[in-house]
Amino acid sequence: MGSDQRVNELSRLLGLLPHRYPFLLVDRIVELEKGRVVTLKNVTFNEPYFSGHFPGNPVMPGVLIVEALAQSGALLALSEVSEESRGFFMLTGLDNVRFRQRVIPGDQLRMEVKILRFRRPLWRMQAQAFVGDELAAEAELSAMEVKG
Repeated sequence: MGSDQRVNELSRLLGLLPHRYPFLLVDRIVELEKGRVVTLKNVTFNEPYFSGHFPGNPVMPGVLIVEALAQSGALLALSEVSEESRGFFMLTGLDNVRFRQRVIPGDQLRMEVKILRFRRPLWRMQAQAFVGDELAAEAELSAMEVKG
């Protein structure tokens, strides 16, 4: 992917999500197709939460892994609806959340989210976060479209 294409991809991501640093937890959209998205989050030591979680043994907080999955799900849902009818997505529920391994600085989270079902304004998705080929976390996400 050339630099112009990466810049366009970043602009697209920022145009879809309202989140910004330090709370934008998706760095790149790798794949986006009907009903499925794959995104990346590069976990770096300079993330602000590592100074307190945990000093000397940095671990990405599980709640932020889930937030990164939710942001990936929002990207997927927003890509499924027309630009004119896009709303704001709010996470409304989490089910079957499991953390399988620690995520530490230097890791790259690859997040895969699939739509299970939706009847606007309600969405249900299956989300998984991997480090390499290892499952780090998984959850079923519920979200609702609201007008901004």
